[in-house]
Amino acid sequence: MTSYEVPKGIAASKANENAHVCAHMFIVVGPSGTGKSTLLGHLMDVRKSCGMSRSTTTRAPRGSEVNGVEYDFVDIPTFEKKIANGDFAEYANVFGNYYGTPHSMIVDNVKDGRDVLFDIDVQGARNLKKQYPGAWCILIAPPSMDVLEKRLRGRGTDAPEVIEKRLNTARSELAETDLFDFMIVNDDLETAKSQIVALYDMLALRAAH
Repeated sequence: MTSYEVPKGIAASKANENAHVCAHMFIVVGPSGTGKSTLLGHLMDVRKSCGMSRSTTTRAPRGSEVNGVEYDFVDIPTFEKKIANGDFAEYANVFGNYYGTPHSMIVDNVKDGRDVLFDIDVQGARNLKKQYPGAWCILIAPPSMDVLEKRLRGRGTDAPEVIEKRLNTARSELAETDLFDFMIVNDDLETAKSQIVALYDMLALRAAH
C-alpha cells in the first residue's frame, strides 16, 4: 500500500456509512404549482419518522423565523469558511444570499433515526446526488403544462412575466428525467397524498432492511 492510498477496510466502512445515510434521504423536486409543499406537509403530518432538512443561509430572518428552526442564520464570512472546510453537501448563491445543506445536519438526523426530506430545485438535487449518489430523488409533476399554467394563473399572486419564468423553469426541470427515481403526477391531490405516503413507506421499509 502506498502512502496516499486509503486502507480498504476504512474505504469500505465509509462506503457503507454513505449508503446507510443515502437510504434515509428523500430529495423531492417539483415545479412551482405542482403542490409539492402540500404533499410534503401531509407526509410529515402522518409519518413522524421524517422531517425537512434545515439549511444554513446568509439572508436575514423573515417574520417569525427563528435561528435553528427554519434555518441556521450565519454571516457571509462564516458561510464562506464553511465552504472552504467542505462542510456543505450542496450550496448555492441565490440573489446575493448563500443557502447550503450541511453534511452534519444530514448525518446527525439519520443517526437519530429520522429520515430527511429535501425540498430543493434540480441544481441542488444534482449537487446532493454527487455527494450522496444513493439518495432517492422524487419528481412531483403536473398532469400537463396547460394544467400547470392554469394553476399558476389561478393563484392571482404573480405578475405575467413571473408566471412565464416559472413555466420556463418547469419545462427545464421536467426534462431532467435521468435525475429522478420516481414520479408522482399530482392530478388529484388526495390521490397524490396517498401515493407519496405509500412511496415513503416502501422506501423506509427497504432502508430498514
